[in-house]
Amino acid sequence: MAHFAQLNEENLVTQVIVVANPDTADQDGVENEAIGIEFCTNLLGGTWKQTSYNANIRKNYAGVGYKYDATLDAFVPPQPFASWTLNNETAQWEEPVVQAPVEEVLVEEVLVEEVPVVEVLVEEVPVEEAPIEETPVEETLVKEITL
Repeated sequence: MAHFAQLNEENLVTQVIVVANPDTADQDGVENEAIGIEFCTNLLGGTWKQTSYNANIRKNYAGVGYKYDATLDAFVPPQPFASWTLNNETAQWEEPVVQAPVEEVLVEEVLVEEVPVVEVLVEEVPVEEAPIEETPVEETLVKEITL
């Protein structure tokens, strides 16, 4: 299967279609873009360019809203922000790299006072054990259910 992108007058992609292999192949069964373009033009009219899912041709798979750049022979996605620049090798937009300003940092000398160490003695106080009243579980459950 081959994929073809229809372009408007401004080279913007308006749709992408899938074309069966026999409709893009010559008499020897070899895929030929010109045959696929002719098939698409006869079927739907307009201007067509082949595109590839794995970016084997035209650098990027075409999508609706992408622009075909004839100079790069590439489908270029819409520019995400005005400050982004186009990488002509990949036909992808790159965000600007902002260099952080270099500032001199003045390190001040800090004086540390010595703090005397105080020893704290902890006296152990015995804890008296209070008797634990045991109530059988069954008796507690019966009382809660009957309330």
